[in-house]
Amino acid sequence: MLLHFDLIQTLLIGLIFVWTGFVRTGLGFGGAALGLPLMLFIDDQPLLWLPIIGSHLLFFSGLTLRTRLNNVDWTYLRRSSLYIIPAALVGVFGLLNLPNRWLLTFIYSITLFYAFIWVMNWAIHSRHDGVDKLLLILGGYVAGTSLTGAPLMVAVYMRNVAKHQLRDTLFVLWFILVAIKMSTFAAVGVDLHLPVALMLLPVAAIGHVLGLKAHDAIIRNDQQFKRWIGLGLMIVSGLGLWELV
Repeated sequence: MLLHFDLIQTLLIGLIFVWTGFVRTGLGFGGAALGLPLMLFIDDQPLLWLPIIGSHLLFFSGLTLRTRLNNVDWTYLRRSSLYIIPAALVGVFGLLNLPNRWLLTFIYSITLFYAFIWVMNWAIHSRHDGVDKLLLILGGYVAGTSLTGAPLMVAVYMRNVAKHQLRDTLFVLWFILVAIKMSTFAAVGVDLHLPVALMLLPVAAIGHVLGLKAHDAIIRNDQQFKRWIGLGLMIVSGLGLWELV
């Protein structure tokens, strides 16, 4: 696949995968949400990028969790999965059947929503079980469609999972959701681009290690970090939607 791109595009792809790896471990979520819109500027086919992102997420989350499974809130993970997983399956069905233009509009729109609330320093809050369930269902659907549903589900998990267990619990959730998506891709014959994912693995590993080192600093400066990232995403998503008009 990489042979289809010129040198500049290949370098940009490498930088984007460093970025996704950094965000994934630095924040504990959001690698796809903050990386996919950039990838779509290089090639506008979500089914090209999502299997590669999924392969990396399975590898790195499994690597991170190999000694951390005792730090997972399994009780809340099981309870919330009753709402997330069925919605994610519906989202995967949409990904495989909706027109590409609709998918692009959906991805850029949801990213623009995240960007706006981060720039405005707003947060998605839930103080009611009914709202929790709605956010989990919406997050599951968005994750099934584009792997960008993390901020919706994180808003609920932050209220129900202890802070020291949050990242590890989320990594298990991402692993489950991506395993479902990748299994579905394989079952219906979608190209998983595994050789390309393997080639990009060392590049993503750079971001993964940097994110691990920066995690504590990012969490301490969470609002400022998200505000700057939101500004960049607002520009990227706005341009993406403009091109679709």
